[in-house]
Amino acid sequence: MYKNLFKRVIDFLIAFSGLILLSPVFLIVLIVLYIQNDGKPFFFQRRPGLNEKMFNIIKFKTMTDKKDSRGNLLADAERLTPIGNFIRQTSLDEIPQLINVLKGDMAIIGPRPLLPQYLPLYNESQKRRHEVRPGITGWAQVNGRNAISWAKKFELDVWYIDHISFALDCKIVLLTFKKVFKKEGINKEGQATTEAFNGNN
Repeated sequence: MYKNLFKRVIDFLIAFSGLILLSPVFLIVLIVLYIQNDGKPFFFQRRPGLNEKMFNIIKFKTMTDKKDSRGNLLADAERLTPIGNFIRQTSLDEIPQLINVLKGDMAIIGPRPLLPQYLPLYNESQKRRHEVRPGITGWAQVNGRNAISWAKKFELDVWYIDHISFALDCKIVLLTFKKVFKKEGINKEGQATTEAFNGNN
């Protein structure tokens, strides 16, 4: 009952309330990134959601569009500004995803939505991560986030799907606040962003 009905109702109420409560922060970050990123404060990207249905994820844009002399984007570490890095470390870049939750594309808690090109690389067990709506945070995020292997992330995602409950979601929310406060597991050591999934790691 919780998984199929109440979870969606609770997600909508939390997202609606969250956008209202966080509106001052939302506006400040919006203005700062609008100035920093030449009028482009948001990052939109296609991601697979429930049953692999595609949607546009919305995040605050923490990296610039700086390119080299050949017109190619610079490495992530070179495009991630100090302000962008702060916004990432404090997870403020995730706030616009509350809009995705309102629309029904995402949930507050669930497996993180990944890139479409990963879909053919999943094994049968890993594909199960699309049996539920993707989340802003999830069981894998509070158990290592980007500091653990892809295989471990997917294992944790599937475990969550098999154990969804109101109590577990409450636990994940509390652990998420703890992780954000301590800035734990944001990236693997020596990397500005997480490494790409290639089907073997």
